[in-house]
Amino acid sequence: MKNTKNIILYILLAVFGLSGASCTKDFTEVNTDPIGKRNAEPHQLLAPALVNVLSTNMMRNWNFNNQLMQVTVEINDSEGRVFRYDVRRNLADYTWNNWYVNLTDLKDIYTIAGKPETLNKSYQGISLIAQSWVYSLLTDTYGDVPYSQANAGRDDNMQPVFDKQKDIYADMFSKLEQANQLLQDGAAIVATSDPVFKGDISKWRRFGNSLYLRLLLRVAGKSEVSAAAIAKIKQIVDTEPANYPVMDDNSHTARILWNGTNSSTAVYSSPFMVNIRAVDFRNMPVCDFFLSKLVNWEDPRVQPSLGTANVPRFGIDRGADGWVGISSGYSPGSGAVVQTHFNSDTENKLTLQTDPNTGIIMNSAEVAFIKAEAAARGWINGPVANYYYKGMADAINYWMPNYITSPTDARFTAYVNEANLQWNPALPLDDLTFGSKSQLEMIHIQKYYAMFLVDLQQWFEYRRTGHPILPKGPGLVNGGRMPARLNYPLITQSTNPTSYKNAVAAQGPDDINTLVWWQRP
Repeated sequence: MKNTKNIILYILLAVFGLSGASCTKDFTEVNTDPIGKRNAEPHQLLAPALVNVLSTNMMRNWNFNNQLMQVTVEINDSEGRVFRYDVRRNLADYTWNNWYVNLTDLKDIYTIAGKPETLNKSYQGISLIAQSWVYSLLTDTYGDVPYSQANAGRDDNMQPVFDKQKDIYADMFSKLEQANQLLQDGAAIVATSDPVFKGDISKWRRFGNSLYLRLLLRVAGKSEVSAAAIAKIKQIVDTEPANYPVMDDNSHTARILWNGTNSSTAVYSSPFMVNIRAVDFRNMPVCDFFLSKLVNWEDPRVQPSLGTANVPRFGIDRGADGWVGISSGYSPGSGAVVQTHFNSDTENKLTLQTDPNTGIIMNSAEVAFIKAEAAARGWINGPVANYYYKGMADAINYWMPNYITSPTDARFTAYVNEANLQWNPALPLDDLTFGSKSQLEMIHIQKYYAMFLVDLQQWFEYRRTGHPILPKGPGLVNGGRMPARLNYPLITQSTNPTSYKNAVAAQGPDDINTLVWWQRP
């Protein structure tokens, strides 16, 4: 019982940023390490926070996003199955707790790097980008969340207000503008402190502006901010690209390259290796929606005959009966069995579980598809086809470097023609009728594959656009409605009741069907 109470206390302290708060008058003195340092430096805080957030994202991508977005589907007839839209409240705790815990360090980096004795504009800019990344995950998952007063427990703010999503987005835009300016100076950082770009400040600047584009596009459909958002997208892409550099190819992709195993001496270990048993990894069938298109296209990311053994691919095993995916949303008792699945580390095959390339934060292919959509909508200069093909080529190149290098590569041209994936400007811009074709569906089905393993972005984009158009299985619950958000964790109701009630009154009922501010009805 004592251990349980301690665990609960530690979680509360972390969520509210109480690492420096005092519970008794001599707490600080009693708990000061007489040997180690009392004050951390930015280079000591950055890597652990980024690795922890990315590990959290990958786990929820695997067991939540992929289930909702028909990448994988469990063989399970019990209740509480995400692929049937049966989302239990306890799913909300994991991301909320981990994201807020690590935001404390990310915010501290900005504060410490702003002091005269430790001034470093690059660490400040990186902090603002990382904060915006994590806060965007929080607000896009839950809606209104603690923001302006979050992680302020050390200042005795135990009940932070929940800021409106519109206001959170406005401040994230301000942070990303500031980061772009701070990183212009290119002040050096400790390269080993940066698991993403190894100290390359120019790439951090590209990531920040690419994230800016992602978030601008997300709110550009809201009438009250659309004009400003569209104007900013045009400024970044068309008018002032030199002042707002973005990701242009996979050398700019924000990722952590996993270089360890599940041993204690590893530097950066993939959560797929640390947290998932090999048998559980390979017993997760691939969904028919995700699989069938790749197979029909003879896509090199899934067809072994088109690749070579020494390049990373999706690591999918065909199964005894060939390429057989499981239809998502199947009814309990249907007798579904595992066929095609992702390989695990115990098999003598290329495996996604041990692939060092799975730690993706944001990739260049997504940026190309953001531009494709903006061009299709007439917000930026085209042609749309250039951005569309660039996104496809970058997405394949990430997993298969040196196989397809650019949109002009002969192999890529042959792939597009044989798979009948040529851009079609004659299609209507949008049509959400099941089985219909539209420009946005063409863009977003390719963006869907480009965002494979990228936290919850497939789910967010589906909620924003309705694309790609997903089939609805007969076993879906929740009225067949895709969950619109996660509920607030139960701990917020007991520890922050006033702010919680105010948030629910402003946003709507605390359930999975309440739309967040930017969401498409």
